[in-house]
Amino acid sequence: MTAPNPDHVPNPTHSPKPELARSSPPPGTAVRDTTLDRVGIVMGHKGPYLQLRPLSGGRVWDADPDRLEPLTPTELLRVRLAETNARSRQELGIHRPTGDAPPPR
Repeated sequence: MTAPNPDHVPNPTHSPKPELARSSPPPGTAVRDTTLDRVGIVMGHKGPYLQLRPLSGGRVWDADPDRLEPLTPTELLRVRLAETNARSRQELGIHRPTGDAPPPR
């Protein structure tokens, strides 16, 4: 057994288990998955990934915690409003592709 080196300074950025050192958003947090450019609510985790569900419900997907960005309250409001508007257009039978400007009046 070797004696400890008194000049050794531990590296604070090194962690033997990086998945435990990484702080991930708690369940219920709205985040953007930058890999897929999708917004979801954190439902939990499975292995190294977080499980996200679309804001309006649907299938859960796995996301890399390093590729998530929390939504600001303004961004969350914008996304919820866009989903509500899309649902209303669908119920009324109005089909407008996402990103297209409305027709001029």
